[in-house]
Amino acid sequence: MADDYYERLVDEDALRTYLESELGPADGFDVQRHREGHSNETLFLQWGDRDLVVRRPPPGETADKAHDVLREYRVVDALQDGPVPVPTTVLACDDESVIGDEFYLMERVEGDVIRDAEPERFADPDRRRRLGEELVDGLAAIHGVDYEAVGLGEFGHPEGFAERQVRRWSEQLTWAFSKTADEREVPVLYDVMEWLTDNAPEDHPHTLVHGDYKLDNVMYGPSEDPELVGVFDWEMSTLGDPLTDLGWMLSVWRDPKDPEPPASNMVTRVMEAEGYPTRRELVDRYEAKTGIEYENDRFYRALAVYKLAALGEMFFARYLQDDADDPLYPKMEETVPALGERAMRIIDGEEPL
Repeated sequence: MADDYYERLVDEDALRTYLESELGPADGFDVQRHREGHSNETLFLQWGDRDLVVRRPPPGETADKAHDVLREYRVVDALQDGPVPVPTTVLACDDESVIGDEFYLMERVEGDVIRDAEPERFADPDRRRRLGEELVDGLAAIHGVDYEAVGLGEFGHPEGFAERQVRRWSEQLTWAFSKTADEREVPVLYDVMEWLTDNAPEDHPHTLVHGDYKLDNVMYGPSEDPELVGVFDWEMSTLGDPLTDLGWMLSVWRDPKDPEPPASNMVTRVMEAEGYPTRRELVDRYEAKTGIEYENDRFYRALAVYKLAALGEMFFARYLQDDADDPLYPKMEETVPALGERAMRIIDGEEPL
């Protein structure tokens, strides 16, 4: 399965020919699949003495607009040389005949993405606190971008964003349910859907939003003190409500007092160690940096968990359609219902900030 799946990701001969025409010939050529992500595919590419990254959608049928890599390229390219640390873009290709789908290239950034463990150099309370502060400061920088000035004025429609988020993710979830209903159903998510629809804030600030901002979508540089050097995975970025980003980040940031997570296979627990800021401290720093008040916490964190459940159900649908070889995907059969129950606990006030 793995070799067959890789062949569906990239035609190496066609890619080499394309790169020679766009970048010029190179002595070295090597492509390796990066297996840490669970949505768009990431390939590490050596082209001569250049270390590059290919981003492309997964093969097979997916929900509409769920894997728009050229949209991702557009925002990363617009943010070059600004206050938000992003990789250097190289090129974008909309010719699906090259590797089977649209893709783009960027320079590879050196550093650490923190998932299951922190780098040893950060393992003391002061550096852990700084790591959390850098994470929040990066989000504040995104929300402070003058999106008109960088050419993203038509990138989205921020009015009514929160309500549209509920509708969009409900559509994605409904699509996934159409593929998974024969295996099992998740009725609690319909209850969450109804509550979110009834409680979406009508008024909110308008900023650039990342759409998937969390600890394992950023990179810290190799220095001894934590420094954010890269923000990745912009496929869901748009103009909208910045508090959807903050709620998402908070929904996957754990405090030491938290109960066992219902979906441990989708949770990073690094920040439970001594010294990391609490969720409340992250909110306080965000408000001080941006001047934006974090209101409607139950809605934003419940929406975040609902979105994670929808993503999980799409993963499960791809697994059932034999469109993925990610070992996480079959686990979504039990994980998604657990996420639905967690979203309802947040709604009911049983998991406060």
